[in-house]
Amino acid sequence: MTRTVICRKYKQELPALDRPPYPGAKGEELFNNVSKKAWDEWQAHQTMLINERRLNMMNVEDRKFLQAEMDKFLSGEDYAQAEGYVPPSA
Repeated sequence: MTRTVICRKYKQELPALDRPPYPGAKGEELFNNVSKKAWDEWQAHQTMLINERRLNMMNVEDRKFLQAEMDKFLSGEDYAQAEGYVPPSA
């Protein structure tokens, strides 16, 4: 049976992550409150942000920026977009 969570982004019960995506308390919080769907969408958006904004994951400030944007994205708040990005229409 697939584990489910009440996703903090979608506010509904959805399939959960298979394991915590980060070590420690942050990973456990994400594991218990974020759906696999939301996490997969974040991973795609994160890749776009890293590429379009040329973020360097060796740079502490870039990692802090990405962490803050992840929290916004997964909480349903306004989050950073890639410059000039227009989401595909449904």
